[in-house]
Amino acid sequence: MEFIDLKSQYDALRAQINARIQTVLDHGQYILGPEVIELEQRLTEYTGARHCVTVASGTEALLIALMAIGIKPGDEVITTAFSFVATAEVIALLGATPVFVDIEPDTCNINPACIEEKITPHTRAIIPVSLYGQPADMDEINAIAERFGLTVIEDAAQSFGATYKGRKSCNLSTIACTSFFPSKPLGCYGDGGALFTSNEALAQSMREIRVHGQSKRYVHSRLGVGGRMDTLQCAIVLAKLERFGWEVQQRQELASLYRDLLDGYVEPTSCRSDRTSVYAQYTIAVDNRATLQAKLLEMGIPTAVHYPLPIPLQPAYLQYCREDELPVSLAMSKRVISLPMGPYMGHDDVRQVCNAVRTAVGHNTIHLGAVPVTTA
Repeated sequence: MEFIDLKSQYDALRAQINARIQTVLDHGQYILGPEVIELEQRLTEYTGARHCVTVASGTEALLIALMAIGIKPGDEVITTAFSFVATAEVIALLGATPVFVDIEPDTCNINPACIEEKITPHTRAIIPVSLYGQPADMDEINAIAERFGLTVIEDAAQSFGATYKGRKSCNLSTIACTSFFPSKPLGCYGDGGALFTSNEALAQSMREIRVHGQSKRYVHSRLGVGGRMDTLQCAIVLAKLERFGWEVQQRQELASLYRDLLDGYVEPTSCRSDRTSVYAQYTIAVDNRATLQAKLLEMGIPTAVHYPLPIPLQPAYLQYCREDELPVSLAMSKRVISLPMGPYMGHDDVRQVCNAVRTAVGHNTIHLGAVPVTTA
């Protein structure tokens, strides 16, 4: 069994993907070709955002978003302590200070109740991460940002296709960023990403930044980067987009089966009733993670840990936060474990994983125990 089965997806979409690639090879416009424009139009239609700007990666999307709002040294940007490092990395790369906030114990998303106390006169933006495929509480975060005049940038690298109160992830804040890394719910065959906004001026800024700050050919009106998404990768995403709605439904159906079969044995991260998840990962929490992983590996079940250490406890980020400020992030980093997930898993595959988990825990319920909760 594979942790993420991209081969079966390619088998199902082989004709469409190959045809899209061949079209690019035939016209030869490998940079900013017609598929780039087509994908951006399709993604705006899907999300409801007015503008989409495809870029070279999800990390590049975050960097360009911060550059577009003018983040500079001395500024502070609030974000979650529990995510992939890229979310904080781009803040530090611009000379700004990442300010870390603890998470909710049930969703592992940033805890809105802990944000306001971190705001200072230097704060410019908030970057919530829609972790594991489920948006954070964006209305509450947007309300805080509005009170203090801040910009909200949704890091939707794991949540493209999810919804929050009926609205699509990537259309929940001033700017949103997503990733088309191969293992994401909607992925290409390399690196790729996109920015979303309904603000005309920001969209223009982001388009200029992705091509070295060009407002027109050889006129560089701002600092920029080489951040374009390849035409070939856009073509691959276009082919996959045709089946994406079905894939999201499959992920949600498999997650429901996981919950039913593992009920009483492990504790899943929860999906709030006012939103949906695309289950970029199916993540549970246990006390004896290392033992469980070893037993599952013996039974041929791959697992992963997203993430084994909060960002501010990584060696490069120790100066930004104290460990005792992040009790929930630290607790969950020791407990979370992700099980195989993907739209091309069958129900029997999920049953196999669940039987292995139930066997590994000895038919005993695994409880999280007392997880400390930080409140504002």
